[in-house]
Amino acid sequence: MVNWSSLETVFLDMDGTLLDLHFDSHFWLEHLPLRYAERHNLAHQDAKDYVIPMIMAERGTLNWYCTDYWSSRLALDITELKSEVGDKIGYRPHVIDFLDALRESSLRTVIVTNCHPDPLKLKLERTGLDQRVDAIVSSHQLGRAKEDRQFWQDLHQLVPYQASSTLMVDDSFPVLESARDAGIAQCLAVLAPDSRQAAHEQHPDIPGIHHFDEVLPALRQRQSLPSDR
Repeated sequence: MVNWSSLETVFLDMDGTLLDLHFDSHFWLEHLPLRYAERHNLAHQDAKDYVIPMIMAERGTLNWYCTDYWSSRLALDITELKSEVGDKIGYRPHVIDFLDALRESSLRTVIVTNCHPDPLKLKLERTGLDQRVDAIVSSHQLGRAKEDRQFWQDLHQLVPYQASSTLMVDDSFPVLESARDAGIAQCLAVLAPDSRQAAHEQHPDIPGIHHFDEVLPALRQRQSLPSDR
C-alpha cells in the first residue's frame, strides 16, 4: 500500500486525516446556520437552506476554506463561532501512534492543510498537533487551495521536497488527484474522515485506509532497517 523505504517526506492533511472531520461538518452544517438564523430571526432549516448552498458553491476553491471570506460574506465572526464548539476538535483513531512512528522512522512530517490560519491556531491550541510534526503549511500562505495543481509547485518555496520520495495522505480525492498529477510519488486516502458519517468508497486508482492502524505494522518495519538507525 505504501513503500515506506522509498520515502523521505510525508505530507499530511489535517482535517479528516489527523483530526476528526466531525468538528468541521458540525460547524458548517449545523452551528453556523444556527447562529445565522439567530442573527436574522430565521428558522434553523431556512438558514441552512440559504447558507449551505452558498458554501457549497465555493467548493474546491480557496474561498471554501477561508474564514475571512465567510466572515465578510455572512457578517459573522467565523473564528469566534468555531471556538464555541471547540470541544468537538479531536484526533482520529491511532493518529498519535502513527505520528510517533513517523518520527521514530526519521521521516520528515509536514502538515499541508487548506485550513485558514485562524481556525488552524484554534485546532493547534486544542490538540498540540504542531508539537508532533516538523512543519505546518496552510494553503492560504500560497494563495491556492491544494486542489490546484500549481499549489504543489508553489509549495517548494516553503518546503523544498523531492516528489519522487514523498507521500501525501488526505481524505479528499480531488486533493490526492491533484498531488498525483503534480508528480507526488505516492498517495494514500483516508476513507473514514468523520466519526459520525459512513466511510467513502475506495478510489479506483489511489489506495485507501479507514484508520492508521492498517499501515502501522509496515511503517514500524521501516524503523528496524539498518539505514534508519
